[in-house]
Amino acid sequence: MALLEAGLVVSWSSGFVGTRLAVDHAPIFLVVFWRCILVSLILLPWAIRQIRRTGPLRRSGWRRLGAEAAIGALAMGGYLAGVAKGIELGVPAGLAALIADLLPIGTALLGAAFFGRHLPGRGWAGLVAGGIGVAIVGQDALASHEIPVFAILLPLGGMAALAIATLWQARLPAGGDPGPLARLWLHAVVSALVFAGLAGADGGLAPPATPGFAVAVLWTGLLSSLGGYGLYWLCLARSSPTRVATVLYLSPAVTLVWAWAMFGEPLTWMMVVGTALSAWGISQVIRAEGQGSEQGQGSERRRPARIAPDGPSCRS
Repeated sequence: MALLEAGLVVSWSSGFVGTRLAVDHAPIFLVVFWRCILVSLILLPWAIRQIRRTGPLRRSGWRRLGAEAAIGALAMGGYLAGVAKGIELGVPAGLAALIADLLPIGTALLGAAFFGRHLPGRGWAGLVAGGIGVAIVGQDALASHEIPVFAILLPLGGMAALAIATLWQARLPAGGDPGPLARLWLHAVVSALVFAGLAGADGGLAPPATPGFAVAVLWTGLLSSLGGYGLYWLCLARSSPTRVATVLYLSPAVTLVWAWAMFGEPLTWMMVVGTALSAWGISQVIRAEGQGSEQGQGSERRRPARIAPDGPSCRS
């Protein structure tokens, strides 16, 4: 189990590192467009088989697939657009990973604000700790690089899009679920359309015939999207959602070290301390929501972990 969890953390972190690699070779929206195309083509046979087996059209009709498509546009399209563009504009990969992995905090805040979801006291302490940790890392990153504040807001917006999609997905009825592979395929197809527009506005959809571009697309498509997604579900089948979600919050630390070694991105002791503090805060939010679920106040606790890796959907 430990080896599977280690592989999950590495593949999860690889998305942020792969995105940082991609910005050196092509406009980032072009890379993400072809990443979504690659994922959708690979998953197509399995998606067709799963859709035929579960029969979502017979049970819930096109309305359910329309909702899933809209969720995918947020969970993969909105999430990746914010995170990837932020990294392209200079946000260090480790900081982008840390902001993106505030997802449990984002869903907890939105759930409390709009759906009346109760969060125990330790969860609110975790919210504060997570925010302070991000502020520490962000301050050190800004001191090391000239990064526009707007660029840092982009990963935050991507995380918010994924949080909204997470809560929306949690409120869908259980019947008519197309299944995980079909859902990921649909999210990839819808997001390919989103990034076709964004990449087209940036200059076109033709892929550059360079090894660096090919490596970036294969890295993010195979290792980050399919590898992270597959290992996530494998770990979830052998463990609990709380344990898997907690393990995933090792990824910002791994990303910090990986990006430092590969690209010379900033890595200071204060950034390490901030990352550890944020990870602790997020773990408290996860455990607090778990307590709420056991008391009948948070029956949707498992959903944030479920949708995140698809976007992640194909998380970056």
